Amino acid sequence: MARKFTFKELEQRVEALENEVIVLRQNEVSLKESERRYRTLLDFVPYPMAVFTLKGLVSYLNPAFTEVFGWTLEEMKDKKIPFVPPELQSETSERIKQLFAERIVRRYETKRLTKDGRLIDVITRGAVFSKSEMGLSGELVILRDIAREKKLAKNNEAMLRISMALPEYPDLENLLDYISSEVKRLIDTQGALVILLDEEKQQFFFPGAAYDDTATKNRVKEISFPIDGLASGNVIKTGEPIIVNDTAKDFDLYPDRDKKFGYHLKNYVLVPLKSNDRIIGVLTAFNKTEGGFEQTDVELLAMIAGTVALSIENARFSEELKKAYKELTSLDRAKNKAINHLSHELKTPVSIFSGSLNILTKKLEHLPDETWKRTMDRAQRNVDRIRKLQGEVDDIIQEKKDKTHQFLSFMVDQCSDLLETVIAIEAGETSIIDCVRNRIEEIFDTKEMIPEKICFDTYVKERLENLKPFFAHRQVEIISHLNSTLPIYMPISPLQKVIDGLIKNAIENTPDHGKIEVKLRKRGGSVDLVVNDYGVGIIKEHQQKIFEGFFTTQETVNYSSKKSFDFNAGGRGADLLRMKIFSERYNFKIHMTSSRCRFIPNKNDICPGNINECVFCTNKEDCYHSGGSAFSLNFPVIPEKG
Repeated sequence: MARKFTFKELEQRVEALENEVIVLRQNEVSLKESERRYRTLLDFVPYPMAVFTLKGLVSYLNPAFTEVFGWTLEEMKDKKIPFVPPELQSETSERIKQLFAERIVRRYETKRLTKDGRLIDVITRGAVFSKSEMGLSGELVILRDIAREKKLAKNNEAMLRISMALPEYPDLENLLDYISSEVKRLIDTQGALVILLDEEKQQFFFPGAAYDDTATKNRVKEISFPIDGLASGNVIKTGEPIIVNDTAKDFDLYPDRDKKFGYHLKNYVLVPLKSNDRIIGVLTAFNKTEGGFEQTDVELLAMIAGTVALSIENARFSEELKKAYKELTSLDRAKNKAINHLSHELKTPVSIFSGSLNILTKKLEHLPDETWKRTMDRAQRNVDRIRKLQGEVDDIIQEKKDKTHQFLSFMVDQCSDLLETVIAIEAGETSIIDCVRNRIEEIFDTKEMIPEKICFDTYVKERLENLKPFFAHRQVEIISHLNSTLPIYMPISPLQKVIDGLIKNAIENTPDHGKIEVKLRKRGGSVDLVVNDYGVGIIKEHQQKIFEGFFTTQETVNYSSKKSFDFNAGGRGADLLRMKIFSERYNFKIHMTSSRCRFIPNKNDICPGNINECVFCTNKEDCYHSGGSAFSLNFPVIPEKG
C-alpha cells in the first residue's frame, strides 16, 4: 500500500521541482547563448564548413560553404548534399568510416561538385563530436577550395616556363606559334591565336596559331581581316578584354568570320597585347573544351600578354631588320649586276668599234697617211680610253664570273654584229657573215611569235605522251587529272618549252618508284596547270632564288654527268629563268611551293634516288609525305564568242 505524502512533503517536492525548472531554464538560456556565440564563430570562418548528423543530414552550413558550393542552409536543412562525384562515392564512404573510427581526419585532398555542376579540388578536415548529456552527436567537416591555389601555382609555373623559353624563339613566327600553343594548353581550348595589327593597312593578320588540325593552322596564317571585321577590333579601340560564351549572339556582326577561318567558333576570349603606350594586337583562345570562359581565363591571358608583348615587339623589329637587310642585299646584288651590265655595255661596242677601225685602217692603207692617219689615231686613242674605263669597271666588280643570264636579250642583239666584225677582219666580206647571223637568230629564237588558240587539256595530254620515251628508263609514275577547260591563246613554242621543262624538272627531282601529279583545272576566268612532284624538295633559303637563273639547288660537287630526266641530272638553272621571262612576255603567272624532304633537310644531303634503297623511307607513303615541290601556272582564258 502506497505511502501517503503529507502536505508539507508535497510542498517541499513542488519547491524542488520549481528550482529544477529554474536551473533548466538558466541552462537553456546558457545553451542558446553558447549556440549563438558558436554560430557567430562558425559564420565567421572563411572556409566552407558543414555540420552533419550521423546519418549524413545537414544541420548547419556556414556562409562560406554557400559562397563556394552554392547550396544554402535553408534549402539543405535535414537533407543530404549531392556534392560527391559518382566516381568518388566508394572512396568517400571509406573516409567516413575512418572518421568515425579515429574521431578526427586532419587532411584529405579530394574533389567535390558545386551546385552548378563544376568540379573543384578541395582539402577536407573532419571531426566527430558528441553531447552525451543530451544524447546527440554528429560530424563537423571543413572543406577548403584549393582549385584557385592549384591554378595559380600552375599559372606561375607556366609563366616562368614561358619567360625562360622566350629567348629561344628569336624568329617571329616560331615565337608566336609557341605562345599560341602554350595558351591553348593552359586554358584547355581547341585553338589559340596571336593576332597582330597592321597599323598601315588597318588589318589583322595571324602569324601565330595553335590548332589540332595543321591544315587549318596553315590556312589561317594566309588570311587577313579588316579591323572592323572581328571583335578584336573593339579590343584594339577600347583596350579592354572581351569574353563571348555564345557566338550566336554576335554572328550577325561578323558573318564572314567562321567562313573565312574555316571552322565554327562557339566561344572565345580576347585580351589586348600592349607594348608601351599602344596596342599591337590581340591574344585569343577559343572553343573551350569544357564549359565557358571565366574571369580567371582573362587574368591568365592578361598575364601572358603582359609577359610576351615586349618579346613580340622585339621579334617584329628583328623581322623587319632582316627584311631590310635582305632588301639591302638585293639592292647590292642589283648594283653589282648593273655594274656588270655596264661592263658588258662598254665591252661589246668597244670591241666592235675597235674591229671596225682595224677594217677601215686596212682599207685606207693605200691612201696617203696625211689624208686619214691623224683622224684614225685620234679615234683609236678614244677607243683605248673607253677600253681602259671598261677595265676599271671590271676591277670594281671584282667578281670575274661570267654572269650573263640577265643579259640574254642583250647578247642576242650584239653577238651578230660582233661575229660579223671578227669574220670580216679575218676573211673579208663573205657570205659566211649572213650564215652566222641567220644561225644566231635561229639559236636565240628572236623572231616575233604569234599567239594561237590552244585546247589546253588536249595539248598537255599530247606533251605527256611525247615525253614518255625520254624518261622510259625511269620508274616514275605520272598521274594526270586533266579537266576540260576553255582554250588559251599563246605561241606554241614557248608553251611547249614551259610544259616540257616543268615535267623534266619534276622527274629529275623525284626518286625511282616515286610519283608526279599533273593537274589541269578551271579557276574563275583562268586555268591552272600544276605539276606536283613528291621528290626531294627545295630548302627554304633557295626557294626565293629559284627563278633567278643559273642557280642550282644543290652544291656543284653533288652533281654528276647524267643525261636528261635522270634523277639529280642537274643543269644550269636556265629553264626556270626562261619560264619566268616567258610568263612576263606572254601574260601568265608562275608560282612555286616546296618543302624539303624531312629525311635530308640540309642542302648537302643526298637522296639515294630510289625509294627501295632509302634507309629512311620504309615504303612509298613515307616518301610521298616527306617532301616535294609544286609548280603552278595560271593562264587567262578568253571565252569563245557564240
